[in-house]
Amino acid sequence: MTVLVAYVARPEGRAALDKGIDIATRNNERLVVVNAGPGGRNEDPGLVDGYEVERVEERLAKLPVQAEFKHFVRGKSAVEEIDAMVGPLEVSVLVIGLRKRSPVGKLLMGSVAQELLLTVDCPVLAVKAP
Repeated sequence: MTVLVAYVARPEGRAALDKGIDIATRNNERLVVVNAGPGGRNEDPGLVDGYEVERVEERLAKLPVQAEFKHFVRGKSAVEEIDAMVGPLEVSVLVIGLRKRSPVGKLLMGSVAQELLLTVDCPVLAVKAP
């Protein structure tokens, strides 16, 4: 089984990573951390840069469980990439981070978290940043 973490380089993404590490370590499960977005004209501010990838990979390398970081920028949305991983990885839980948004912000920007909750076929744990 695999704990899958949807990661963005923001406080809510770091909270999701912390919780994912905790669950995977406690249950001795594989941990996969994914950051994804379409790229190109549709550049997503949630996509991480090279420094952030290194930082997360270094942290994962120190864990007592198998862990890896996947970074996708190949024209698909984060939801499409994550949903495609759930079955093949036998995901026991998807961990996502939430941030507070105004109702207008939700209307104009949509919500990746909401779309994940409605799309993926596995349990989803939503955590808030401290």
